[in-house]
Amino acid sequence: MKPIHLLTAISLLAALSPLPAQECTDGTCSLPATATAGRYAVLSPVGKSNIPQIKQAARLDTLSGKTIALVGGSFMAYVTHPELKRLIQEAYPNTKVLVLNEIGSAGPWPGPGVVRRQKDEFVARLRELKVDAVISGNGGCGLCTPKEMGSCIAAEYEGIPSVMIAAPGFTTQAQSAARAAGVPIPRVAEYPGAFSAHTHDELRTNTRKVLWPQIRKALTEPLRKDELVSSEQGTDGIVFTGSLQQVQDYFAEQGQTDGLPITPPTREAVAEFLKFCDAAPDTVVAKVPPSYREVTVQQVAVNGVMAGCPAEYMPILIAFTKAMTNGDFRRTLASTHAWTPYCWINGPIARQLGLDSGQGEISDQRNAVIGRFINLAMLNFGGYYIKQNRMGTFGYLMPWCLAEDEATALKLGWRPYHMQQGFKVNENTLTAASALCWGNNLAPACTDAQQIMEMMAWDATEKQQFAVGSGTPFVYRTFLVTGYVARDLAQKYKSKEALEAALVKTARVPLEQRTMANYLGNPGSAFNPTTYPMSRHARKIAEKEGAEETRTPAWLSWSGKESMQTVPVMQLGKSAFLITGDENRNKTMCLPGGGFATIKIELPTHWDALMSEKGYAPLKSFYLKTEIEPAARRSEPPAMRRPR
Repeated sequence: MKPIHLLTAISLLAALSPLPAQECTDGTCSLPATATAGRYAVLSPVGKSNIPQIKQAARLDTLSGKTIALVGGSFMAYVTHPELKRLIQEAYPNTKVLVLNEIGSAGPWPGPGVVRRQKDEFVARLRELKVDAVISGNGGCGLCTPKEMGSCIAAEYEGIPSVMIAAPGFTTQAQSAARAAGVPIPRVAEYPGAFSAHTHDELRTNTRKVLWPQIRKALTEPLRKDELVSSEQGTDGIVFTGSLQQVQDYFAEQGQTDGLPITPPTREAVAEFLKFCDAAPDTVVAKVPPSYREVTVQQVAVNGVMAGCPAEYMPILIAFTKAMTNGDFRRTLASTHAWTPYCWINGPIARQLGLDSGQGEISDQRNAVIGRFINLAMLNFGGYYIKQNRMGTFGYLMPWCLAEDEATALKLGWRPYHMQQGFKVNENTLTAASALCWGNNLAPACTDAQQIMEMMAWDATEKQQFAVGSGTPFVYRTFLVTGYVARDLAQKYKSKEALEAALVKTARVPLEQRTMANYLGNPGSAFNPTTYPMSRHARKIAEKEGAEETRTPAWLSWSGKESMQTVPVMQLGKSAFLITGDENRNKTMCLPGGGFATIKIELPTHWDALMSEKGYAPLKSFYLKTEIEPAARRSEPPAMRRPR
């Protein structure tokens, strides 16, 4: 197998001397003709946005006598919004202010072709109540900021001036979300600090002194040309020519790399990747949110070259690109809680390519370059940028790729993951997922299946959404299980589905624990203890999340209680189980995160001939035999299409 290209790029960086400064004409940059040695003519990795920009209505002459919708309920809005209403009506006594429970909100702006009833209902209310301006907030996290900006986008599409309230660091994300939706000049009022870290007095003071002047100005000052930000547009032609170091610098300056060295995506290198796809280079693979850029086969190849992938990985890279459009997978990727995207591969292609499913698998070069591709795809396909709309508070891990040990799974009578999704044993799939943690694994010191399951259930209760399980009650999880532990579990649980059912029944937390976590660590905004005490929240949690008097969980037996009020933390259908990792270790690992998107990996017509040229054995030599039937087949994603 050929060596990975990334290391070659890194070694060349030190070897090549700098060349003369670049010259640019008509947006294309190159070196003078005299500089001929060590030059790389590179292609663009960025897709073109397909969202047309709207023409925004003029701002208001005055707020006097107008009807203003003051919406949103995130991050201490129950303090800031009443103060804003008071300020508006104090300055303009004849102005009507509608609040959230009177008009609702739009929620996140839906992508092209997506119908969202909440947005449509909000727009209908804007028209019905003859709203003249919209104020929405508060944006203080990576998920709530696009949600609150959705009301402003809906207003602007209706020709209604708007302004959103956001904390520092989230103003850029708010503006980016609006521009990606076609609003060229979104206006944001910036609150001075973290909403939830301020007292009620500080919130009211800052609303009065800092927010209100910005809001009044945003709704009444005419839009200016200097507020426009030109949107990035990819091109299929050569975008730069220079030395290896200059190519690195060019892509870094364009925001098209993750800061690590890349392999230059020359026409020749990209052409090798294109051999491994039957579709034409200009075929659109996907329109990837949140930027909704049209990503072509060629741009997938360009990013594959940059990541250091071998050309034969092309079908895998296309599959991941398709997965990026799946809402269950991508919905959390901008959050401050830093969901890191990753994937796993099922089918004979993983074995043919030598993708690792053993000890240290995600760090194996063959796996690692797929993770690098994911990092670049986040930037260049999705338009996710650190400090702009990818808001992980402490940053993100490098994405990773792993593979399931299907032979071991089948030996135990367990379906590999792709067979659970309805694919045949020798079909190839990629599943995209995201995780909130990595590396914190469990080492069961027993061989009893019941006890191992109880340990895994305990692990699930400890690894929920956010640090103490303060988020939504049921989070997606991936369980990585080594071969020996899977063998012991299979003595009692004859399928992964049986194991999941046992875990769902067993993984429960005390009602008091869940209540305190959600009350004090509620994502978005703390509750007001004077009007909504924790005891009342406990009753709400008990009703909504199915509290029951159950046997005390095994890991809480030290409490001396035979039973207690508990709520579940798992739900059927939200867990994936992979037999993978060091087969000589007694380990499991629980990865809480976002949803899963499983995509069939489509191989080109002459796959075996292409692979033979590179020294690979035929794909069929990596097939597995089994009498186990796949589960009922899930629906297929839409096929690639050519641009019109």
